[in-house]
Amino acid sequence: MPETTPGAGTAWPRLDVPDRMHGLLTAVMDLGRDIELPQVLRSIVEAAVSLTDAEYGALGVIDDRQKLSQFLPVGMTDDLVARIGPAPCGHGILGELIRNPSPLRLDDLGRHPSSYGFPPHHPPMRTFLGAPIRVRDEVFGNIYLTEKRGGGAFDADDEAVLTTLSMAAGVAVDNARLYHDSRRREHRLEALGEITRTLLAGTDADEVLRLIARRAMEVADADLAAVLLPSGPVGDLTVRVAHGDAAELVRGARLPASGSLAGLAAHTRGPVVTTDVRTDPRALRLDGAAGDEHGPVVAVPLPVDDAVCGALRLSRRAGRPGFDSTETELISGFADQAAIALELARRRAESEELAVLHDRDRIARDLHDLAIQRLFATGMTLQSATRSIEAPEAAERVARAVDDLDATIQIIRSTILQLRTSADDPRGPALRRRMAETIQLAAQHLGFTPALRIVGPVDTGVPEALAEHVLAVTAEALSNTARHARAERAEVTLSVHDPADRLVLTVMDDGAGLGSAAPTGGLLNMRSRAEQCGGAFRLDAPTGGGTRITWTAPLPVG
Repeated sequence: MPETTPGAGTAWPRLDVPDRMHGLLTAVMDLGRDIELPQVLRSIVEAAVSLTDAEYGALGVIDDRQKLSQFLPVGMTDDLVARIGPAPCGHGILGELIRNPSPLRLDDLGRHPSSYGFPPHHPPMRTFLGAPIRVRDEVFGNIYLTEKRGGGAFDADDEAVLTTLSMAAGVAVDNARLYHDSRRREHRLEALGEITRTLLAGTDADEVLRLIARRAMEVADADLAAVLLPSGPVGDLTVRVAHGDAAELVRGARLPASGSLAGLAAHTRGPVVTTDVRTDPRALRLDGAAGDEHGPVVAVPLPVDDAVCGALRLSRRAGRPGFDSTETELISGFADQAAIALELARRRAESEELAVLHDRDRIARDLHDLAIQRLFATGMTLQSATRSIEAPEAAERVARAVDDLDATIQIIRSTILQLRTSADDPRGPALRRRMAETIQLAAQHLGFTPALRIVGPVDTGVPEALAEHVLAVTAEALSNTARHARAERAEVTLSVHDPADRLVLTVMDDGAGLGSAAPTGGLLNMRSRAEQCGGAFRLDAPTGGGTRITWTAPLPVG
């Protein structure tokens, strides 16, 4: 059917009864041939326009809130539709048909009490004919026709034709939906099978999450999918993986626990759906930095454990239909798969860590039972031989060798102590582990993982209060690097000097350097923390460029 039709002043020959019946039968048969729902909907409204000699027609799909989730116009050019603006959502006469789903015929729709008027650029419309499309016991949508060609009004025959066509349309829509649902279930089973095989193969958790995001987006016909996991002490959510529109801009973005649909889904542990995230007061757009605006959004909970929950969030471009209850249920299944992937990754990590701890304990035992005993025996032998050495210089060299052996024994004992420091210490996680976690968290914003070097007994020699300062200074320094330095490399060194009386933290990057600006904000906070601990803070530029922060604090004696 052409995009434009002649105006109301054109004389159209009226179809006689046999021609109209033949056209109606042809239209019903044509509807039965289509199995794709979008094509079925367009065929319905085009057939209605043709059989009733209407100038304009439209089909509106009703959502769960009794609003129009889709609006398909016929008889207007794309340019005119764009100038009119957003599609109607169900006010005025269109809303009257939603509230009272029965055929409605008007000679002048402007005189009806529910008339809502027209937006700018909208063509004038006077006569109106509408009828609901029922799919079994559900009102799927409505057919709207306006402006009878030739200047007349729609009559009872037009109403009968439209009512008959709407009944056939209900059957066609039901068949198309059944076909669509069966295809979607088939795609879902294929996707879940692929995900299960990937999980059983022991694939990295991030790779599995990327697969889940991609397949969920495909099955739900979305434009963007993101897996958000908890980050930080306040329960904010950070995008771990993303797939689809501008995924690279979304990846790593952080959403607050309150004020976002994903945060609401994680908090309530139930799905949250909106037809337009741009106007939903509960929502904060995730794709605000992307070029394409998104409207419909669904977020479903992704349990990490009994106390912590993330979210799987999918969105579509503005103007597309919202997510229905069936799609929400499908997406929840993918979130369950993501939760299994995280649980398996955690169990694998715990198993690997347990193996490492066993290995470390064996190494510590061997060092104690073999290396230290041999070194101690060698030292005793050298010490006893010193008395029989007549040359003073030789005796002095042997004595220095004995001192070196004692120092080596002390180093090995310190190493044994570090090896046997339990990661499950009741006093809390060891500082080494917490430093590594801080580095990994900063890597999400830096785009690379800083190098970490730890020297000395930091787990046993650094008190808890000082450890908190060290972690805060490390996080602040790396945050400054991510925001201002434009660095490609960073290195963090934490050391406890021997004798263990001083802690030194160094954070260095190869970024833009200090410039001429005076230290403010985070740098002043680092200096203040050093002063609180009785230590010092120094900021300088290494010879090769970049920035170096040196933060020191004394350690308690004894």
